[in-house]
Amino acid sequence: MTELLAPAGSKEALVAAVQNGADAVYLGVDEFNARRGARNFTLDELRPAVNYCHLRGVKVYLTLNTLITDRELHALASAARVANEAGVDAILVQDWGVLDTLRRVVPDLPLHASTQMTVHTLSGVREAARLGITRAVLARELSRNEIAELCRESPIELEVFAHGALCMCWSGQCAMSAVIGQRSGNRGLCAQPCRLPYDGGHPLSLRDNCLADYVPELMDMGVACLKLEGRMKRPEYVAAVTGIYARLIREHRGPTDEERGQLAAAFSRDGFTDGYYTGQTGESMFGVRPANARWPEEWFAQLRADYERGTMRTVPVRFAAKLAPDEPMTLLAADDDDHLVTVTGATPESARNRSVTAEEAEQRLRKTGGTAFTVRECVVRVTPGIAVSAASLNALRRDALAELEAVRTATPERRTGRYVAPEEINNPAEPPRFTVSLLHASQLTPALAEAGAALISLPLMEYEQLDLTPYRGKTRFCAVLPRIYRTRDEALLRTKLEAALRCGADAVGIANLGHFALMRDYKVEKRGELSLNVFNSAALRFLKEQGLDTAAVSFELRREQIRDLQKCLPCEAVIYGRLPLMITENRIALNADGVLTDRRGERFPVVEVYGGRSEIENAKTLCLADHDDWRSVGLSYARLRFTTETPEECAAILRAHVEGRDCAPEDLTRGLFYRGVE
Repeated sequence: MTELLAPAGSKEALVAAVQNGADAVYLGVDEFNARRGARNFTLDELRPAVNYCHLRGVKVYLTLNTLITDRELHALASAARVANEAGVDAILVQDWGVLDTLRRVVPDLPLHASTQMTVHTLSGVREAARLGITRAVLARELSRNEIAELCRESPIELEVFAHGALCMCWSGQCAMSAVIGQRSGNRGLCAQPCRLPYDGGHPLSLRDNCLADYVPELMDMGVACLKLEGRMKRPEYVAAVTGIYARLIREHRGPTDEERGQLAAAFSRDGFTDGYYTGQTGESMFGVRPANARWPEEWFAQLRADYERGTMRTVPVRFAAKLAPDEPMTLLAADDDDHLVTVTGATPESARNRSVTAEEAEQRLRKTGGTAFTVRECVVRVTPGIAVSAASLNALRRDALAELEAVRTATPERRTGRYVAPEEINNPAEPPRFTVSLLHASQLTPALAEAGAALISLPLMEYEQLDLTPYRGKTRFCAVLPRIYRTRDEALLRTKLEAALRCGADAVGIANLGHFALMRDYKVEKRGELSLNVFNSAALRFLKEQGLDTAAVSFELRREQIRDLQKCLPCEAVIYGRLPLMITENRIALNADGVLTDRRGERFPVVEVYGGRSEIENAKTLCLADHDDWRSVGLSYARLRFTTETPEECAAILRAHVEGRDCAPEDLTRGLFYRGVE
C-alpha cells in the first residue's frame, strides 16, 4: 500500500494528521529544518511525539533538510543522536555535510533525500542509492511518464508530492529570498518573493499542486509515498487534506465532486494545477490567493472537534482472558502488527454470593476509553463459582494495554557514532587565481583568453559551436553539465561531453547529484558547481570522497564562514557577476527587454538555459574587487560570472581584475559576502 505522508508543523497538526489517517508524518526540530517559521518541536518534545505516532502505527520522519554551517554541525549531530534514541523512522537531508555527518553519527538510521537535493533523474536516484539513501523525494516538476519510469528502474523508494504549494524554482536551487532579503530558503526562512507582483502581474506565483485525481495511477506505478505539503498551514487544513487523501488511497479511487470542493475550500490559490504531472505547463499553472479568501471556519471547527477527541485513530486489539480458581488471572493481548503480550493479575476467590460470568468480565475488559486501543475481539474463559472484583479486572486490562503500548513504542536498537569534525587545514598562502564562467560561446574571444583567466567555463551545449584550437596554451576550459535535465537527456549529454573533451575541454563542471554517476568513468578533472550548495567543511570532505577536484562554495556564506572552511579541496567563490536567483521549469513571461521588474523598479534579467528553462539573475551585479577581503579567505579560485555582459565587457572586466584596476559597475552589490543569511 502506498504510504500517505502528512505535515506536522506543530503538536496539534501532528494529532490532526494522525487522527485523520496519515501513515507517516514529517516534522522539524529547533532550527534545523526547511520550515523554521512553523511552530515545530523541541528536542524534548520529540520522544513524546514519536511515541504518540508509533503507538498508533504511524511513522515519523525528521526534517534536517537545510544547509548547515560549520558552527552548527556539532549541535546537529547531537540532535541526530536524540532523534535516533527517540526512535524516529528516517531523517530527510539536503546538505552533503549533513549526509556525511549522519552516516558517521547515526549509521543505522535510514536517510531520505529531501526534495531540496534536487533529485530528478534516474542517475540521481541511483547515486542516492549508492550513498546509502533509502528513499528519494522527487522534484515536483516531473511528469507522470518520468515518475513511472523512475519507479520501474529505481533501486530505492520514491516519494512524490501529491498536494500543496509549488515553488516556482526547482527546490534546492532558489537563492532569491536569500539575495534580496537575507532570508535563505535553503535554511528554512524563505520570504516567498515569488508570490509578489512583477511587471504588474504575478508571473512567479504557481497555483497549488493537486494530484488527487491520479492517486490510483500513482499507486499502480509503485510510488512508495504520497506527500502532502503544509507545515506552515493550520492544523485543520492538515486534518481536511489528510482525511481526503487517506480515503482515496484506502479505496483506490479519485475524489468525488464534494471532495474536490473540500480540497479547494481548505486552501487554494485560485484553483489547483496538475500541470507538471500532465506535462501541460504554461499560463494555466499560475494563480494567487484571492484577497477575499477566507478559511471555512465552521467546517474547520468540526474537524478540530473530531481530531481533538482522539478517537478517530485507534489500535484494534484482541483479548484472550482466563479466570480460574487458585491461579492468577491471565490476559493475552495482541494487535495486527504481530505484537503479543501476556499479563497476570489477582487470583480469583471462591464466590460467596454470585459468581462472575464471562459476559461480565468481557464487558469490563472492553472498557478502553481514554486509551489509543479498542477491543476488536475478546474471548474470556471463566471457571464457574469464582468471584473477581471490577478493580482487579480493570487493573488486568490496564496492565495488558500498558505492556502492549510499551512494545509498540519501543525504540529499535541502533548504533551511535562519534561526531568527527573535519581535519583542520591551513588556508593556502597563494592568492586566488581568476576563473571565468560564460553563458554563451559568443562571449568567448581571444582577448578574454589572453587576459589572464586560469580557466573558462562554458555550458556543455555551447561547445558545439567552438573551435578551441586558437586558445590552446592560453587558458583551460571547463564544460559545465546542466544542473537541470531529464533522464531521457543522459545519452545526449554523454555524447556531447565526449565531443567537448575531444574539442579540448580540460575539466567538467558537476552541478547535480546525477552527474556523479554520469562522470564516474571519465578520467578528467571534476569541478563542483555553485548548485551543489557547499556550505560547510563536512560537505567539502564528502565531495572529495566522491571524486571532486575543486568545489565552488555557496554565495550565501559570508566571508568569515568561507575563511573558516577546512579546505580539503581547492575552493572557488564568485567575486563578480549577477548571481543566479532561480531556475524555473516554466518559461517566464517577459516584457520586450527580457527582464522582470518588481514593485520597487528593480530589473531582474532572465536568460534561457538548457532545455529552454528560465534562469533569473540578480538585478544588481556583485563586485568585490575594490576590496581585498576576498583575497584572504583561503580561496584557490575567484570566479567572474558573466551572463548579460558583451564579449568586449567580459574581456575588459577580467583584465581590470587581473591588473587590480577599479571595475565597479553602477548597479553594484556586495551580495552576501559581508552579511550572510539567517
